[in-house]
Amino acid sequence: MKKYLLPMAVLALVPLGTLSAADWPTYQGDFARSGVSQDPLPRRVVEAWAWQSPQPPQPAWQGEAKWDGWNKVYDLKARQTFDRAFHAVVADGRVYFGSSADDQIHCLDAVTGRELWTFFTEGPVRFAPSIVDGRAYFGSDDGVVYCIDAVTAKVLWQQRAVDIDRRIPGNGRVISNWPVRTSVIVQNGTVYTTAGMFPSEGVHIVALDAETGSIKWRQVQKDLPAQGYLLASSTRLYVPAGRNNPVVCDINDGKRLQVVEGAGGTYALLTGDMLVFGPGKTGQLGAVEDGQKDQLATFQGNHMIVSRGRSYLHSDTELTALDRTRYLDLARQRNDLSGEQGRLAKQLRDLAKKKDSEAEQQQLKEKLADLGQKIDAASEGMRNCVLWRTESRWPLSLVLAGDTLVLGGDGEIAGINAERGTLRWTHKVKGGVYGLTVADGMLLVSTDEGGIHCLRAPEAHASVVPVSDREELQR
Repeated sequence: MKKYLLPMAVLALVPLGTLSAADWPTYQGDFARSGVSQDPLPRRVVEAWAWQSPQPPQPAWQGEAKWDGWNKVYDLKARQTFDRAFHAVVADGRVYFGSSADDQIHCLDAVTGRELWTFFTEGPVRFAPSIVDGRAYFGSDDGVVYCIDAVTAKVLWQQRAVDIDRRIPGNGRVISNWPVRTSVIVQNGTVYTTAGMFPSEGVHIVALDAETGSIKWRQVQKDLPAQGYLLASSTRLYVPAGRNNPVVCDINDGKRLQVVEGAGGTYALLTGDMLVFGPGKTGQLGAVEDGQKDQLATFQGNHMIVSRGRSYLHSDTELTALDRTRYLDLARQRNDLSGEQGRLAKQLRDLAKKKDSEAEQQQLKEKLADLGQKIDAASEGMRNCVLWRTESRWPLSLVLAGDTLVLGGDGEIAGINAERGTLRWTHKVKGGVYGLTVADGMLLVSTDEGGIHCLRAPEAHASVVPVSDREELQR
């Protein structure tokens, strides 16, 4: 299949060997999927080059149902958007991405956009590779986990995640009965991934040796799928389960620890010991602390960025900055108070069944009234944790580069001052922006029309809508 490189005014940049070490080697930058880069972007950007696929991405799931008739929920959120674009990663001056349109991994020169090599699999590649120690690790709908040299594309090993090589029709293609429908994580010499779509036939969570590809352990779940980008801490492996809630496993043996409560979805973020995930049926993110089953807090939104004591909450119409530390302290207080309120309410109901308990009932009612006031005060304090709020027409993706929040929307991206919430610049692209990558002073923009756009500091002629520092301060 022929590739097309769109000629652009390429900037006069430093040689490849002297580029910054600020890489973005996996989806959202790290295995916590933080979406944060300390590498700042210039105050204005222009397009340096663009790569365009002859065919757009072929998502595994086209969209959500129109409505949930059983629960009477309308305008449902799409919860499985992990492969709407070719998500790019960057390492050592090279750009890598997988394609669900041509079943390949592509490698481009980060400076020019020139294609350096491609690597074929036998099925769609729906997730960005992870680049670790000069190797590219990824999986495919053909059911195979691959490890190739990131410079030469030489195969170092490949391992079928499930021993049986059974093929079935899927998305108009012939794929494995156990496709790799999550990303691949590499940590401390071990590769983690999953294989399988149908719980009744077994969804395999597997760990492989990063050097040889040999299987270290395997766990099979029969009740939930595995779809989306995996997350990992030093002790936990987090497995998104499509429209269902994520599964938390012990990273040492894959044994399930819990299924967190929430509204489901393939978006997830790990911040400290807290998992944030969603967007549920209506665009709602849930936050669950490690070892807890119940949610500590919920947020109306699609994505979240956590940095320097702040949470940036991204919804269909707004971008909001919260004092994260104070908000979570108040949320914990409110949850504790609510738990005590529930216990006292149960005691009151039990006392109501006993004779001559009016005095005790009155004491409990007074305690409940006091608790209610404290809960209201905590809720009001949480509302006052908003540092700033601004309208947003860019709801599809979000990252933080230095002090600039970058938002992706339909046909446009925007740079927002993270300190004040003011607009810095906008830039037009073709298609919905579902992927954003920051590395080496550049911004890569991935769209649902199969484009990868590279934005850098401008030359004399800029194709952006700039906002000067003075204008920004006046907003």
